[in-house]
Amino acid sequence: MKSIHIQTDYITLGQFLKLADCVSTGGHVKVMLAEQAVRVNAEPEDRRGRKLRDGDTVEVKDCGTFRVVQTTEA
Repeated sequence: MKSIHIQTDYITLGQFLKLADCVSTGGHVKVMLAEQAVRVNAEPEDRRGRKLRDGDTVEVKDCGTFRVVQTTEA
């Protein structure tokens, strides 16, 4: 499982998929979610605006499994 670090309280699923290099554009996000290729915390997810927070896990078909990790700047 790969960790994706964020410095804010949350990140939207669409932004997350781009940050994790699973998609290159917002259009690809729509298609991926329509195909039900994404699960958040083991539940199917189709909302690109879904807020992901520290500790959430995201499974993306043909891309991998990721964990959201919130980091703070020192």
